[in-house]
Amino acid sequence: MVPNARTSLRRLLIAGAATTALLTAVPAPASAGTASTSAVVRPATANSAPAAPPREADALRPLAALSARRLATADLVAAAKWGTGSPVDDPVREQQVLDAVARQAAELGTDPRWTARIFRDQIEANKTVQRGLHRRWAADPGRAPGERPDLGEVRKEINRVNDALVRAIAASGAVRTSPRCVPSLVGATAHVRREQRPDALHTVALARSVRSVCGGEALVPASAPARAS
Repeated sequence: MVPNARTSLRRLLIAGAATTALLTAVPAPASAGTASTSAVVRPATANSAPAAPPREADALRPLAALSARRLATADLVAAAKWGTGSPVDDPVREQQVLDAVARQAAELGTDPRWTARIFRDQIEANKTVQRGLHRRWAADPGRAPGERPDLGEVRKEINRVNDALVRAIAASGAVRTSPRCVPSLVGATAHVRREQRPDALHTVALARSVRSVCGGEALVPASAPARAS
């Protein structure tokens, strides 16, 4: 198997394991139209996330929590764009984000290319939620938002989360490149799922957002170019 194929398969396995753990962490919400439910948390079972060393899972928990926090902004972005004709895809804004996080990663001594790769997944996950909500609102206009958030203010919040997320990526470099990263990441995302109880759309998007977390290089010289590609 060629390296690119191995990498793609590994990401699929990570995303699949994370999705399975997230979906089995708590009962499915009664309604897919809400982002949270009052479901009771089930105890861990043999089908839950594989056990990981607590310290390693704890090291990835901030990263998983910030990914979920970033996903929450997708609801606001979707509402801001709803009914305006604005497309979900925004290549200019997306490239600005990738360039900014790559520069910050280089300043922190973390691989800027891998950081940008993680953020590409974050962006795609965010767009998954936006598209899902737009389909939901188109099918049932009564569930569409009644107010349109200020997209500029929403992006300020996204920028704050981006800053914290780059720092979490940098702080977790040793775990992200360890052989235990995948089970640790699954455990961390499952913990976030149990705490926040997102609906199915946000659960799948969360797994999508972290699929490139494991891998890359923990540290690079501070003088390394901050390229997003």
